[in-house]
Amino acid sequence: MVGVLVRLKLRVLRNSLRGRQIAAMIVGGLFGLLAALFTIGVAVVPVPEARITVDLLTSIYAVWMLGWVLAPIATGGGDDTLRPEHFALLPIGRRKLAVGLLAASFVGVTALVSLLAFLGLVFYGLRFGVGAAFVGLVFTVLQLAFVVLLYRVVMAALGALLTSRKGKELGIVLVALTGLSGVAVNYAMNSLGPAIVSGRMPGFVSVVHALPSGWGTLAVHAAGVGEWGTVGGLFAALLGVVVVLVVLWGALLARQVTTPSFRGASRTRAKSTRTRRSLLPATPVGAVARKELYTWWRDARRRVALLSTLLVGFVITVVPALSGGGGRSAMLPYFGVAVVIFASMQSGNLYGMDGSALWHTLVVPGAERADIRGRQLAWALIVAPVALVLALVLPGVTGVPGAYPWVLGLVPATLGAGAGILMLQSVFLAFPLPDQRRSGSPWSSGGRPGCARAAMMLATTLLIVLGALPVVALCVAGKLADLPVLQWLGIPAGIATGIALAWWWGSLAQQRLATRGPELLATVSKER
Repeated sequence: MVGVLVRLKLRVLRNSLRGRQIAAMIVGGLFGLLAALFTIGVAVVPVPEARITVDLLTSIYAVWMLGWVLAPIATGGGDDTLRPEHFALLPIGRRKLAVGLLAASFVGVTALVSLLAFLGLVFYGLRFGVGAAFVGLVFTVLQLAFVVLLYRVVMAALGALLTSRKGKELGIVLVALTGLSGVAVNYAMNSLGPAIVSGRMPGFVSVVHALPSGWGTLAVHAAGVGEWGTVGGLFAALLGVVVVLVVLWGALLARQVTTPSFRGASRTRAKSTRTRRSLLPATPVGAVARKELYTWWRDARRRVALLSTLLVGFVITVVPALSGGGGRSAMLPYFGVAVVIFASMQSGNLYGMDGSALWHTLVVPGAERADIRGRQLAWALIVAPVALVLALVLPGVTGVPGAYPWVLGLVPATLGAGAGILMLQSVFLAFPLPDQRRSGSPWSSGGRPGCARAAMMLATTLLIVLGALPVVALCVAGKLADLPVLQWLGIPAGIATGIALAWWWGSLAQQRLATRGPELLATVSKER
């Protein structure tokens, strides 16, 4: 069964990858390769104090461990090429299925670059001798098994948690708390490295030594100095952790296969006879916008997208300021702009989220315009208040009033560009997502490679930057010429640019939906 599932995953990957996905996977693999080579470099390069190498390697391997847990959430669920529910009706024993799916998890670019990074333990051991190098090889295998199992258990546990509406709400909170651990990673990369080398962070070093990701480095160092009892203890401890994770993975897998991930409402609410007044116009566009607002509020997958927006914007703008430095603090006033940019990134697959429900729009003649404009309006009504409040408050609170012309011009420009790009992505770059009645995790991306999603985000960012160029040009010109009036002209320029881009790119999306709607329906309706 292991060989069958491994070959099945390779065949699915080979048949599903296309030019854009292949290129993005290669780019992501190159970045992973550079990170792995950096890890090996730290293990190979000798330093005056042995403590420095041990502390740095344990810290780096802690980052690799966190990456295996956080990256799938950030990129949309990680590797969903083979999902347990695909095999629910097949006569396969749970133990065989668990072992086979676990073995298939080691097939992929991420596991390959992680294996290369963990081979740094072997190179580190070669500095002490053959025995220490062999210990490094053993712990390389164990650490790779540990991170893969940890990733599988965490994602399966979160998926099991999200089988009810209350569970989805709690799961979103847990995702926020998990994502905020990226703050620690950012801080470690910017501030803790020099402190670790100089020995000024004993508490942090003790924590990374205690994590299972650091036990391999400690074992290799212990073998190098002849403390074989410590090596045996660390080996038994890491092997025990792997065994516990295997047991947990098997239990969660059995639950995932045998328990339906969607549960209907236990009770229905009687429809209110009163009609509530709405501020939205009583037009087809207003009806679509109202439907979208309800969907954004009720759909866990969309709520996760909005939560990720605030989380990533916080990490990008606020966290660097917490590390100190005037240049880093200068990013704080632009938190509102970051929220708009990341909101358009995280939401750019609306028809993929809706799936086969798109046919409701296609069977109504001329409904494409109302659908596109209503979705743009609803997204803007959700994102604009948050971004505007941040734009009006943060420059004054942070003591940077000179940022007001920039922020108040960039927010409407990026908001309009984001509303247009939102729909361009939804019609040109749509991809199917798993049916939430069969998959409880709102981060599941249907096996779409995370590298491809990252490349799409980068392209989106570049388009939004193009939309912001008029505002930037006016503000820069006003700054250089010392003409504040010219800077403040960036605000009407940003409003005009935003409206024009939202209308233009929305029209392109409308034309695409009208001419290629059936093909789009076939794409987003694929069973995943």
